[in-house]
Amino acid sequence: MTRLPRGLSVRELVQALRGLGYDVTRQRGSHLRLTTSRSGEHRVTIPAHDPLKVGTLASILREVAAHHGLSRDELLRELFP
Repeated sequence: MTRLPRGLSVRELVQALRGLGYDVTRQRGSHLRLTTSRSGEHRVTIPAHDPLKVGTLASILREVAAHHGLSRDELLRELFP
């Protein structure tokens, strides 16, 4: 099982998710909403807190992986080579 990156900034996560077709579609307060239409429409909300807590990052990645039909390890290898 691949270890989650520590000390990841919101900017780094958004940049990585752009590789899967996600774009920032909205910001409200300290939260960003990213949307993709790849593999059907999917929205994910990310708190704009630096650095992201490991549990928060795990939850976001779990949701993204489920949408794209990937395991968490496959998603991590694709996002952070």
